[in-house]
Amino acid sequence: MDRGAIRRRLAVGLAVLTASGLLALAAPAQAQAAPTRCEGRKVKTYPFSTGTLYVYKKRGYVCAITKAKDPGRRQWMMVSVQARRANPVVDQRHYRYQAGPVTVHAGQRCVRVEGRVGRGSVSKGWILC
Repeated sequence: MDRGAIRRRLAVGLAVLTASGLLALAAPAQAQAAPTRCEGRKVKTYPFSTGTLYVYKKRGYVCAITKAKDPGRRQWMMVSVQARRANPVVDQRHYRYQAGPVTVHAGQRCVRVEGRVGRGSVSKGWILC
């Protein structure tokens, strides 16, 4: 092998090693588990046929979780929180236990909350005004 080929192979090996090192440093930040509960005090509980929607409040932030009445099997779940004059924050897909938590900064504004598990759902108009 000539010197040019050796240098190219060393450069490629160094690039791969650098990239893998950067991925190893970035992975722990992505691998952290999302919180499974809301902070603050529970202010509203809305039971419905297939689950329950819980709403929490702390220092102007509103958080919501939808929990299944029959946990353990994968089913479509959704939770949504929307502060007045803002876009909703939604978590929806197939889960075993709960959808969320989702949090919005509402300040003193009203919020709209919605929860769904399978075919059952609950939707509340403007609350916490």
